This record gives sequence, C-alpha cells and structure tokens, in this order.
Amino acid sequence: MRLWIQNFMGKYIDDWYFPSIHFTDILEILIITVIVYEIMLWIKNTKAWMLLRGLLTLGAFILVAAIFKMHTILYLAEAAINVLAVAAVVVFQPELRRALEKLGEKNLLSNFTLWDKNKENQRFSDETIEGLVRACFAMGSVKTGALIVVEQAIHLTEYEMTGIELDCKVSEQVLINIFEHNTPLHDGAIIIRGDRITSATCYLPLSDNMQISKDLGTRHRAALGMSEVSDALIIVVSEETGKVSIAMGGQLVRGVTPEYLTTRLSQIQYRVPDTKKRFALRKGRQKHEEDN
Repeated sequence: MRLWIQNFMGKYIDDWYFPSIHFTDILEILIITVIVYEIMLWIKNTKAWMLLRGLLTLGAFILVAAIFKMHTILYLAEAAINVLAVAAVVVFQPELRRALEKLGEKNLLSNFTLWDKNKENQRFSDETIEGLVRACFAMGSVKTGALIVVEQAIHLTEYEMTGIELDCKVSEQVLINIFEHNTPLHDGAIIIRGDRITSATCYLPLSDNMQISKDLGTRHRAALGMSEVSDALIIVVSEETGKVSIAMGGQLVRGVTPEYLTTRLSQIQYRVPDTKKRFALRKGRQKHEEDN
C-alpha cells in the first residue's frame, strides 16, 4: 500500500504546478470582490435589476438558438449587439449617474455585516411595530391623515428622492408630529426602512385601477399604486373617517384593527421564502375577512 502511494505521488503530484501567492494577490481578490458586490447591490436596488433579468432571459434564449443552430436568430442577435450596447447606456443613464454620485460618499465596507445574522434576517424590531400601530390608531382617533410606506425587499430609493431626506428612529411621537396638521412634513408619504424613517413628503404613484371605490381619496389611491409597483406594505389613515387601511400586492384592506395591523407587520418583520410569505399573507387576509 505504501509503495502504491509513493508511486502515485511520484507520477502525478510531482508534476503539479502550485503558483506562489503573495499579499498583493489576496488584496487584489478582496478589492475585486468588494467591487463586484457593490455593483450587484446597486443593480438590485434600482430598476436595473428588472432590466438585467430581462437581458439574462434574452441571453438564455440566444444560447438555446446557438445550440440548435438557428441561424436567423443568431444573425439578428449579432446585428443588435452594437445597438444594445448604446441603448443600455441611455436606459441606465439615471442609475449610472446616481451610482457615481454615491461612490464618493459611501463607505464600501459599511454593508458587510455577514457576522450579524439577526440583523440580516430582521427588517425591523418589535418596538417599531408597536410604535407604528399606536401612532396610526392615535392619529385615527383624531382624524389626522397619514401615509406610511414600510419597505421590504425592493428598495424605494427613487421615491425617497422625491421627498425630504430624514434619518430618525421610528416612534409613536415622531410619527404623530410628522403628520400633525399644518406642519412642514405632514403632506405626502414617509418611507420606513428597517427601524428608521428615511424620507418624508414623498410623492407616490397613483393607481390606474378603475374599480377603486369612488369614496377613496388620493391617499388610498397612492397607497394602492405604490403596492402595485413594489412589495412594500403601505398604511393609510383616513382624514375623513379616521379608519386605518393597508395596501399590499395591489390589494387594499380597509378598516383594519390594531391586532390585524400588528399581525401583518409581524409577517414581514423577518425575511422568509416567497412561498411562506404568500401563504402567511393569504392566511392573514382570510382571517381578517372572517372577523369582519
């Protein structure tokens, strides 16, 4: 057995080439890793993510055409490459400009929190949920209108830019003061990311759904429109009736209770697989309809 091992080592291992690794090589790998990570993170946080998925789908289609030797499709794809390169710069121009602006002001290592699994999995704390619920129903009791967007996986950077930038912790007192009548920040929506309020007086897209009830105002239409273009949970406090409503996934649930709002916020508190999340949301909506 020993002789066989020696023969194997002498025949194969001796001829292997092991390149020398220096400190600069390791540093270069780390720099490239950070750059690729930041580029992927930037793409995911903008509309470019959806466009990139479309390009990947198109690339897969071209690959299939190459495998089966579909010459016409390959000729059209080859002719369109130069045009697509120029079109990509034009289409991504706002995102490219924003990325270059962020490059000089952002710490590239600030996003590496791999060791903190709880922070990675939790979007916001129980304290944030309690503050949101108390503030919404406190404003509803005095008929103070409010529009609150709770961000999930899809980042809402482009809508944040339409408002006034903030950076404060979510609390009942802060939310009530923001939406108080005749205050500078009461008009428009606020966006919450994690446990922080990131922007106020934001403009949201209005829904084009013609089946929306005519007694719903601009706040409810904006909440429904926002839920149609993102995965955010939007909370609306009616200025006319004081009722609290929730919009998510293009669906509007009106006149919810504090318990129901707490349940819905708890369902999106942690990052879970899409199948489990959809099941939880459907179960929560059915329970609310049964209670009513």
